[in-house]
Amino acid sequence: MHSLKKNKEFNYIYKKGERVSSDNFTLFVVKSKFFDYRIGFSINKKLGKANKRNLLKRRLKEICRKELKIAPYRNYVVLARNEAIKLDYRELLEEMKRLFGKYEKKKAL
Repeated sequence: MHSLKKNKEFNYIYKKGERVSSDNFTLFVVKSKFFDYRIGFSINKKLGKANKRNLLKRRLKEICRKELKIAPYRNYVVLARNEAIKLDYRELLEEMKRLFGKYEKKKAL
C-alpha cells in the first residue's frame, strides 16, 4: 500500500474517479497503470481537532492494510463525513467493508 500525498493527485481522482458513497464515507476510485494500489484519506477540519482526525486516519490505514482485500491497478481516495469521527474500530471496519464491497458490485455491472 502506498499513500497519495499531493493535492493534484487528490484533485485528479475527485474529477475523474468513480464515486461510491455510504453513510459516513465517500470512496473515489480511478484506474492506475501501476500494480500496487495507492490510497489517500481526506478528513475535513470540521470533523474535529488534529488528534481525532489523525486517530481516524491511522485506523483507516490499518483497516486497509490488514483487513481489506483491495484490488490492484487503482488509486483510491476515502473522504470522511461528519459522523465518521465518532465510530470505533469495529464500526469503521464494517463501514469500509461495505463501501469497498459496494464499489466491487458496481464495477462488476
